[in-house]
Amino acid sequence: MSVSTAAAARTVCAPLPVLGRDVTVPLVTGGEVTYAALDYAASAPALRRVWDDVAAYAPYYGSVHRGAGYLSQLSTDLFENARRTVTEFLDCRPDDQLVFTRSTTDSLNLLARALPAGCQVFVFETEHHASLLPWQDARVTYLNAPRTPRQAVETLERALADRDPHGPALVCVTGASNVTGELWPVRELAAAAHAHGARIVLDAAQLAPHHPVSVQELGVDWVAFSGHKLYAPFGAGVLAGRADWLVAADPYLAGGGASRKVTRREDGGVDVEWHESAARHEAGSPNVIGAYSIASACKALTEAGFDSLVAREEYLISKVRAGLAEVPQVKVLSLFGDDAPRVGVISFVVEGWNSSHFAAALSAEYGIGVRDGLFCAHPLVRTLLGSDPQTQGECGAPDAAPGEKSLNAIRVSFGAGTPDEHVERFVNAVRELVSEGARWQYRTEDGRCVPAV
Repeated sequence: MSVSTAAAARTVCAPLPVLGRDVTVPLVTGGEVTYAALDYAASAPALRRVWDDVAAYAPYYGSVHRGAGYLSQLSTDLFENARRTVTEFLDCRPDDQLVFTRSTTDSLNLLARALPAGCQVFVFETEHHASLLPWQDARVTYLNAPRTPRQAVETLERALADRDPHGPALVCVTGASNVTGELWPVRELAAAAHAHGARIVLDAAQLAPHHPVSVQELGVDWVAFSGHKLYAPFGAGVLAGRADWLVAADPYLAGGGASRKVTRREDGGVDVEWHESAARHEAGSPNVIGAYSIASACKALTEAGFDSLVAREEYLISKVRAGLAEVPQVKVLSLFGDDAPRVGVISFVVEGWNSSHFAAALSAEYGIGVRDGLFCAHPLVRTLLGSDPQTQGECGAPDAAPGEKSLNAIRVSFGAGTPDEHVERFVNAVRELVSEGARWQYRTEDGRCVPAV
């Protein structure tokens, strides 16, 4: 990024207002400091706009779809308008369906339940567990980690060329890695999938908060993401895309809302006629606040403009990467290399440090919240660290004592609500910890490194 672009990113696009910006936390060394939330890849803070919209609606909350009262009708309209808003945000095709779920994990498990018989699934080992694991009941082909975007496409093309050409197939791929932040060649992978008669689902959990996601431009068949990563942490997610597999499948959950008609049979059983709309997979009382919050976040990001949001984030990325590059003991993890485009997610290890110890010191001594562990992407992190694939590890909970060698890394992540000061404090803290060491003693408790009291 040029100097002029960096300046524009700082001045034209200020951080979006988020909750928690003024929260102070105690330091083990004494005093308090404003908390630097740099774990956006796990859960982003709520946008102030989202919180205000939810608060304004809360007094009018009512049952959805099955109530005659005014508040029920208002809540139903709000829920269905949220569906339309998110559909527009994703630039879906006119006949696509959008199902509100609990999360990306829930969305992909729903799709896994809707796979046609005999469907073969292709997934790279680099995926988050949410998109790596739901396909256990299908015929799964796990693809090795590519080292360039072009290699990713070539690897998929070879695998698809060898598949049974007469059966259904699905490719599952991330849009942006939750470990390296690197952008994947989604459009090219979608083209390769379709050229071989396969469909493709995009895990956009890490992509949607940072870049526009167009189902039509990318050419994907489905997209899944979570509200809690899109500045709407109210327990909702989205699966949007082609309706045919979803309509042909039994409901993800059986119950009220999914059923259109239920009758008793003479033999004592029941016959059920299921909805063919998105309601088929939204049994039970829907999370109207969660759906509304996602729609609110979609509006806020659209109005802010992704061009300016991306420009400012690229400035923050360059600032963090330049700062880490000045510390020889720091190794940044990457599949595609330093020049690969990426979102605000950076993972690294520090020579001579257990990553849990380092992350604990950042929190306790500097008031900086990052993530350490394997980030629910065990095969990818092990590949990046060059470890034995059979090495045991626990997501986010390394059991090695401070100073001992353990299989884990540190992840810093940020986004539209991150102020410059947070990343500047982080870079300075890394320098100080590496050069001067921790100022406090730490111990292991329940698999976590914590300050010794």
